[in-house]
Amino acid sequence: MTDTGLAHFRAEREALNAIVMQYAGQGIKRFYHLDWQVYQDGALPARMKELLGLVASLVLRCDDCVTYHIDRCLQEGISDAELEEALAIGLVVGGSITIPHLRRALQVWDEAKTAAQNEPPES
Repeated sequence: MTDTGLAHFRAEREALNAIVMQYAGQGIKRFYHLDWQVYQDGALPARMKELLGLVASLVLRCDDCVTYHIDRCLQEGISDAELEEALAIGLVVGGSITIPHLRRALQVWDEAKTAAQNEPPES
């Protein structure tokens, strides 16, 4: 994934979620809200929850989910060292089958960090 790829991922995810919401009934809307709610600060801080989501996504081998949580981890201020330790847990739990997803996760991390560094400061 390139920087353009990450921007494309974000835009496509937003557009697809908008389509889902056009058709969504109460059950889908409740699930989406639950998904949002569980990642908010609570007994565990949001940053820790994003790492947990990342590990689960890596073990489940969902590249879209891994990309989303990598993006969120960066927004939550996760360090390279914290990310590496979380990914190591995912690798141990998921086994060698997760290695291709680990590679892509770190590629997205590099690109997300580069994109964040190149964004103009907020006024």
